[in-house]
Amino acid sequence: MRVARSLVVVALLPLFAACQLFDGPRESASHVGQTRMQGQLTAADGKLVFQPCQDQRQLVVNDIGGTSILQEAATLADEQGKLFADVRGKVSADRLDLTQLYRVERSGTACDDPNFKLLILRATGHGPEWNVKVSGRGMVIDREGQPPLAVPYIEDQLGDGRFNLSSEANNQRIELWVAPQRCVDSSTGSVQHMSAELRIDGQVQRGCGYFGGSRDD
Repeated sequence: MRVARSLVVVALLPLFAACQLFDGPRESASHVGQTRMQGQLTAADGKLVFQPCQDQRQLVVNDIGGTSILQEAATLADEQGKLFADVRGKVSADRLDLTQLYRVERSGTACDDPNFKLLILRATGHGPEWNVKVSGRGMVIDREGQPPLAVPYIEDQLGDGRFNLSSEANNQRIELWVAPQRCVDSSTGSVQHMSAELRIDGQVQRGCGYFGGSRDD
């Protein structure tokens, strides 16, 4: 099996710098004519309606990709919270032909996330809490009870949408394994489109992940 490897060189600068320092997201051939969007989900007249962030349009969701977004939204919906969705599809008139669901969660503030466009990947897990943010400049790993760790990484493409990010900085063996698989956050109930596994010096912690705005897979 051929392994595609790319080395990311990291300068010791703040990870989340200005947007202009990053290249725009790549667009694969299968995504031509489609748009990735984030916004709010609501139910109206038996239909699911999507309103993009900072936009007044109300788009009726047509789930042509079989993402089960209606069932996911119904499971998460409650009387208090707002539902946020990160999706891909084709907009025509007042309809969104949805082909991919990246995540859906209870949130009224996710549209205002200042780091989303800078991220390649975000992965989180619990018991203990951990959080990995990946950008073009490296990985920042936050773990409960420990200071943040910023490291460079190598990406290995493993086929079938799976990949591995690894680093041996700071005399530690760090690996983040990611696979395209529906994943439910055990704490928040949010649904994300990838499972993730963080391994540091042989210690394994599992969680979920999703692509940020700098990766257009």
